[in-house]
Amino acid sequence: MSAGGITRQVFLHSFAERRTTLPTRSGEAQSSEARTRADASFKKEERAKDGAKAMMEYVANGKSVRQKMARLKALRLAKEAADKEAEVAKKTVAAKR
Repeated sequence: MSAGGITRQVFLHSFAERRTTLPTRSGEAQSSEARTRADASFKKEERAKDGAKAMMEYVANGKSVRQKMARLKALRLAKEAADKEAEVAKKTVAAKR
């Protein structure tokens, strides 16, 4: 073989070695990509759980507010009725004099 032929064999041999090491790097890249996808999936699930929890709190808070408003309305109406009765009683007492 000539010097050019040996150089070509060495080049092809080193190219083949590099080619076999690429899958290792690619495997690391795939592992990294898989980890990134898994992290993204985990974060998506966490956001969904947080959203569901926030919605439950929102609904519970709304229910609580409506209950308080109903209680306060009942108290206000009872007070207005008592005030009206007291006013009518005053008028009747004043009218009797």
